Amino acid sequence: MSTFLFNEIIFGPVTSRRLGVSLGVNLLPTDYKFCTFNCVYCECGWTLKAHKKVTLPSREEVKKELEKVLIDYSRNDKQIDSITFAGNGEPTIHPDFAAIIDDTIELRDQWMPQAMISVLSNASQLNKPSITGALNKIDKNILKLDAGTENTYRLINKAQKHIKFDHIVDYLKNFNGHLIIQTLFIKGEFEGAFFDNTSEEEIAAWLKLIEEIQPQTVMLYPIARDTPTDHLTKIDQHTLNSIARRVEALGIATEVY
Repeated sequence: MSTFLFNEIIFGPVTSRRLGVSLGVNLLPTDYKFCTFNCVYCECGWTLKAHKKVTLPSREEVKKELEKVLIDYSRNDKQIDSITFAGNGEPTIHPDFAAIIDDTIELRDQWMPQAMISVLSNASQLNKPSITGALNKIDKNILKLDAGTENTYRLINKAQKHIKFDHIVDYLKNFNGHLIIQTLFIKGEFEGAFFDNTSEEEIAAWLKLIEEIQPQTVMLYPIARDTPTDHLTKIDQHTLNSIARRVEALGIATEVY
């Protein structure tokens, strides 16, 4: 199936299922995906594996482009609900991520004070204090947890080998509730391996982790855009609602998209 990339540093705004009118910030290359994961469902396609020099926008470029858009929106009374770091892969990979967050807070406070700052992250860089420090400063710290077990995590997210599932879970717990967990539920097959994170075994394991992490909110969603492989099954609304009720029984707010 076809996938797409964001071809600018600042993109949108778009109407987001989760974040309202969302102005996107892409800290990654504009012509290929750059990520620590290689998720089977990613709308940006497969992660680049070839050895290629990676060129990222500078901190100064990001600040300049973001300021230009925010000034325009402020002066023309246009509303932005969220300044959202997403783009073509994992935003926290950028070496100046923490400083860029500081710049964004400064610009938001000056030109669009009603807007939230959100980050969509796969949680792979939480071993770095600068990253966790930056994420603790923002309004919506949205972190991925697509599995309850190491095996399913490997099959769905295909993370770089040095990134361990249990380590990610431990780092998520360290936010002491200042985070939102996003989980995409899916089943399918890739390269002869079958996966289903809606099985009772997976759901029970995932719920146990959610209870330990104690996020502010859990966001549940199915695939909604094109994916890099055809052998995936979209999870129905009834199943998602059933999972949501089990999360809510733990006393944790849940949103289904």
